[in-house]
Order: sequence, then structure tokens, then C-alpha cells
Amino acid sequence: MGDRGGAGDSWRKRTGSRPSGQGGGGPGAAVEDVRDAVAGPDVGARGEVPAQARDKDGDARVDSDPLELRCHRLQDSLFSSNSGFSNYRGILNWCVVMLILSNARLFLENLIKYGILVDPIQVVSLFLKDPYSWPAPCLVIVANVFVVAAFQVEKHLAVGTLTEQVGLLLHVANLVIILCFPAAVALLDKSITPVGSVLALIVYTILFLKLFSYRDVNLWCRQHRAKAKTASAGKKASEDSAQGIVRYPDNLTYRDLYYFIFAPTLCYELNFPRSPRIRKRFLLRRLLEILFFTQLQVGLIQQWMVPTIQNSMKPFRDMDYSRIIERLLKLAVPNHLIWLIFFYWFFHSCMNAVAELMQFGDREFYRDWWNSESVTYFWQNWNIPVHKWCLRHFYKPLVRRGNSKWMANTGVFLASAFFHEYVLSIPLRMFRLWAFTAMIAQVPLAWIVGRFFQGNYGNAAVWLTLIIGQPMAVLIHSQMSSAWARSFLDGLTAYTLLLPWKASLPLRGSLLFP
Repeated sequence: MGDRGGAGDSWRKRTGSRPSGQGGGGPGAAVEDVRDAVAGPDVGARGEVPAQARDKDGDARVDSDPLELRCHRLQDSLFSSNSGFSNYRGILNWCVVMLILSNARLFLENLIKYGILVDPIQVVSLFLKDPYSWPAPCLVIVANVFVVAAFQVEKHLAVGTLTEQVGLLLHVANLVIILCFPAAVALLDKSITPVGSVLALIVYTILFLKLFSYRDVNLWCRQHRAKAKTASAGKKASEDSAQGIVRYPDNLTYRDLYYFIFAPTLCYELNFPRSPRIRKRFLLRRLLEILFFTQLQVGLIQQWMVPTIQNSMKPFRDMDYSRIIERLLKLAVPNHLIWLIFFYWFFHSCMNAVAELMQFGDREFYRDWWNSESVTYFWQNWNIPVHKWCLRHFYKPLVRRGNSKWMANTGVFLASAFFHEYVLSIPLRMFRLWAFTAMIAQVPLAWIVGRFFQGNYGNAAVWLTLIIGQPMAVLIHSQMSSAWARSFLDGLTAYTLLLPWKASLPLRGSLLFP
């Protein structure tokens, strides 16, 4: 009787039935028990043992029927694409730990070999040769003259005292002087440092793009006003004033213009999106990030990059190709790390801090460029303010005038190449069109990557150009006096990716050449 009862208990466990005396029994339960017993544990789409016959680990219980003692099923390995497994968080954490340990070893080796090289006083000397001569800050202050000139031209155009042709001529003259005046000062004034010259030229380049947009948008407003009827326009203006919307020409004020000059955007609008308030905690975090990452970048450049570049002089002189490649790969790690820190410091910390102070609502300063599967996607997403300006004021006007998209894209790269050469060659006083050629080379490079590399391979190709191309350009710039380096650069320009605003570029009179 005991054995029979035990067998009954085992049978009830497998079939999920219950004794009739414990509620829910009766004929219906008996029929269900018989159906389950007939179906057996072998019923299943993939030959799996029913859940009732398994333990907490998913294996069949030892007291089950021998046919039920199965520990295998039809399934793929986790690394197989058919498995559908996608949780590789542990491997990602392992990669991060290995990256930290390997870079910590390199940094410790650097400290043991060179000692502490960080010198804040040397950083100040990058901007000032003479403490009583401040040419770069004076250039920035003088830029207000061109802002006022553009504003006065727009004022007279709005009231009709200037024709559109005369206004266009004055704007063109103002924009040309914006580019020529700081370049002349940087070339003729011996007291200005290369770093100070770079910063001044960047400020004037940004001012050029902003005033170009300011002129275009006001022109579009005048054209729209000319087409609108006087009565409907007046009615619309009264409705907009009640809603706080600014209409042309009410936007022509110094307050409006200088808000645009300091706002973190290159494209002018009459009504910018505004945030409701200044978030003090958010602003404080951004300011602390600016302070921390500024010190970190300076320290990494002085401690890590400068010794590596200085040690690359001898391999270049001896034409030791294996050592040159070793120096290139060794420089790639700190250069790329500094570039990533610079990206976060400028596009996230700095621009968000300025936007928060000015309650500027559009905070899309970058997109997911790190997922770029093509060079074109990278250029479209890593610097959104420049991309929006190129699209709005350069690409679309060219397409509307009948040019093909390929021609418009090439024109955008030509304009970008000009400004790269403008910002780099004038402070260095070296006009070899290398930066210009490197940017033009992005057109065939974009075609090659888009044609032969797709998906993850395209993303890897973009990362490779970023990691290897920049230190290659830095090393060759540091060897400018070498004729071999000049010919080497001419042959490999198409494979370099020279990005704007390089904080790590070694300049004459800088950390590398004091």
C-alpha cells in the first residue's frame, strides 16, 4: 500500500492532478489526469520535458520516468547569431577594465621615465609672450566693430535708405575684412603667439559664419514682407505681439543681435527656443567639468604627448620606418584620448554651460557620430552647429540654384577646407595647403568607405581614420622642416582625418617648441 501510494504521488506530481478529496476533484479532474498521462512528457515542439517534471534548475527530477531524464534540448551557442543572445555587458566591462589597466601601466611608465612634466606657467606662455602686450584679446574686442557695422547695414535696409545691391556690397566688404584683418595682424605682429593667433582666428571665423547667417535671415524676412499684404501683415503682427513672438523688423536691436553672437549656434532666428529657467545644479556641474577637463587635457599634453613627439625626431631623421610606426602607434593612444576628452569638454560641457546661462533651448550640439558607418555620417553628426549652418546657408542654396547634390557636397568640403587652412596655416606662417588638401581628400575617402565598407566594418574604418589619421598629421606637422616628411604627407593626405580646433596640434612656440 505504501508503494502504491508513493507511485500515486509520483504520478500526481508529473500530471499535476490532485486528490479528489482536496477540492476541485471529481470526474473532470480524473479525465484531465488520464489525458495528461496519455500525452506523456514527450509532447512539446522542441522535445522539451514539461515544466512539472523539472527541478528549479530546469533538469528532469531523478524520481521521474527514465524517458523524462533529459538534460539536452535543441539550442545554439550564445556567441552564435541564431541564439538571439545580446547581453554582453560583462564583456564590455572587461574591455573597460583592460583599457584602464593598460593605460595605467603606460602612464606609470611615463612617470617613472620622465617624472612630472606638468607646468602651468608654461601654459600661460602659450598665450602671452609679453605680459604687457595682449594682441589676441585686443583682436577679439575689436571684433565688435564688425558686429555694429552689420547691424547698421541691416537697420538701413529695413527702413529702405539702402538698396539691396548696396547692402549686399557692404555686407560682402564687412565679411571679407572680418577674415583679412585678423590674418594680417597674426602675420605682421610678432608679439602674438601661435596659440593666441589660433584662438583669435577661430573667434573671427565663428563671427563670419554668424553674421553671414544674420544677413541671410534678414534678407529672407524682407522678401517675405514684400510679398505679404499690408493689412494681413499688420493683423498678424498684433497677434504675435500678444503671444511674445518677434517679427521683422522688430528683431533689429542690439540686444537681439548680441544674444545671437553669444548663443551656442551659428544659425540666426528671430525667435530662438528658450528654456524656462537657469538650472543652477546643472550649470555648476558643467562648470566643474570645464575646470577639470581643461586641467586634464593640459596635463596629458605636457606629460604624455610632448615626450612622445620629441622622441620621434630621431626615427624621422634616421628613416627608421619600424620605429616611426612604433612612435605613431604610441602617440595614437594619448592623442585619441585627448581628442575624446576635448569633444566632451567643448560640445557638452562648454556649450551646455553657455546655453544654460543664456537659457538657449536647443541643446542638440552633437548626435551619435560614434555609430558612424561612413565618413559622411560622421561629418554630419559630430558638429551639429556647423552642419546646420552648411545645410541651411550653403548646401540648400546651391541645390536650389540647379547644382547637383554631389557638387553641393563638394562645395561644402571646399569651404571647410578653406577654413581649416585659414585657422592652421596663418598662425604657423606655413602655407603649404596641407590642411586644405586633407579636407578635400575627405571626398574620395567618403566614397571609398561607403563603397567597400558597410555596417560594422564601416564603423571600424571611421574609427581607424580617427585613431591613426590624427597622430599621423601631428607627427608630420612636428617634422615640417624635413623634406621627406613633406613628400610623405603628400602621399598619405587622403588617409588622414584632420579635424578642426585641434588642441593637441604641436605649434611653433608651443609646448613642443618653447
